Amino acid sequence: MSSTIARPADTSEEAVAAPRDVVPAVQQGQMTHRQILEALSGMLLAMFVAFLSSTVVSNALPTIITDLRGSQSQYTWVVTATLLSSTASTPIWGKLADLFSKKLLIQLSIVIFIVGSMLAGSSQSVETLIAWRVLQGLGLGGLQALVQIAMAAMISPRERGRYSGLLGSVMAVATIGGPLLGGLLVDTSWLGWRWCFFVGVPFAAVALVLLQRTLHLPVTKRDVSIDYLGAAFLTAGVSALLIWVTLAGDSFAWMSTETALFVGGGLLAIAAFIVTELRAKEPIVPLRLFRDRTTTLAIVASMAVGVAMFGSSVFLGQYLQISRGYSPTAAGLLTVPMIAGLLLSSTVSGILITRTGRWKHFLVAGSILVVAGFAMLSTIDHETNIVLLGGFLFVLGVGIGMTMQNLVLAVQNTVAATDLGAASSAVAFFRSLGGTIGVSVLGAVLSTHVGDLIVKGLAAVPGAAAAAAGSGSVGLADFADAPRVIQDLIRVSYGDATGRIFLISAVVAAIAVVAIVFIREIALRTQSGTERLAEETVDA
Repeated sequence: MSSTIARPADTSEEAVAAPRDVVPAVQQGQMTHRQILEALSGMLLAMFVAFLSSTVVSNALPTIITDLRGSQSQYTWVVTATLLSSTASTPIWGKLADLFSKKLLIQLSIVIFIVGSMLAGSSQSVETLIAWRVLQGLGLGGLQALVQIAMAAMISPRERGRYSGLLGSVMAVATIGGPLLGGLLVDTSWLGWRWCFFVGVPFAAVALVLLQRTLHLPVTKRDVSIDYLGAAFLTAGVSALLIWVTLAGDSFAWMSTETALFVGGGLLAIAAFIVTELRAKEPIVPLRLFRDRTTTLAIVASMAVGVAMFGSSVFLGQYLQISRGYSPTAAGLLTVPMIAGLLLSSTVSGILITRTGRWKHFLVAGSILVVAGFAMLSTIDHETNIVLLGGFLFVLGVGIGMTMQNLVLAVQNTVAATDLGAASSAVAFFRSLGGTIGVSVLGAVLSTHVGDLIVKGLAAVPGAAAAAAGSGSVGLADFADAPRVIQDLIRVSYGDATGRIFLISAVVAAIAVVAIVFIREIALRTQSGTERLAEETVDA
């Protein structure tokens, strides 16, 4: 990289499109190490807000659902609502990043996230909480996609490894600090769980200011129409199918009229989306991306990892608090081994990738460790040794650290610069899609298995049936008010049922291993996304 450049003075489309021998180095996308660190400061803080919001809330969910008298299905929906809206909006944010100012879009997503967070923290019922979590998810989807896209525009794939440690550190601090902070807020009577939503707002406000002062990217705005119709069909199709996955088996039977309506409508919308994308001048998700082997296999792997990781991690806090009886603060501390493994592996693998330019063997090793970690976790029950559980989580964290970011890197290294936003958001989209499906399906599996174990337990424990009849419920919603014998039965049932969630996650994660093995390794580029865009424009 050049070390003798300054910030851009001219970010017009003409400057970006001009020949390389005329355009100053700064406008070709070259930035010094210091300039990159300055630009990353606001973006990493925005990412910190996004991760913090997820980890703070997930650890407080048992308390939130108990306080608002929610059910197990609503517990799942509080998480699913955010995943659903962030998933559906991710490709749209990504495509907009290819057409408009990335900086402005990141700031807009932060504002949406702040508004959603404030309203969610003011909720008086689970239903309103779920509704505002949808708005929060729209902003979250933008942050998750746009920060990766902006990094690709500034930093070449070969050099990105040296900065991936920073991203891993932010993830680690937010993931470790989130549950601890969430537990502290929940356990502090004069604050309470509502501050789990309010706490990210000041960080987001600071991120807005930092981004305004430090992020300077060439504006590559193009005079094209936005594919609103394709965006509408995509959102409708994905939402219908995900809502069906979430509600089927609980609110209505899998084989029912409601299922036919949701599935039929969702598939029709997806078909209309594909037809629209084939005809659109600037499609939201360019279907040509799927002709590339690396991109297609990376998307398959990302979706499998999303199913396993998001779907299972959501219920880890529930296991530690409901089954093992730990406080929210203690439950957060018990996840430290997983985050330590993630931080260690993402940092070390990033440095080695920058030095060697080789990335595939890290992906293969990481995906195998993810399967191994979930396989170990599938053996847990309500009496598992906590030190042993920490070891299992460390293995899982090491695997995730070597897998998630490197899948995005493989795709960004392959596609054309004009498709960086769409391709990056496609990986994030399918990972989030997998996570949404994972939370919904694994939540349904957990709920059904817990119910079966409770029924068996009622028959085996003398006096339990009478106590259950007196309490009127044996579910999570009435856990705090249930008789002691029923509380003990619920704890044991949740502890013994959670292992099945991790077993399913291990099987799904094995799909990622297969997909990654068949990815063809391509040497990492040494040009940033902005440099490549200028070069491709000249060639065109």
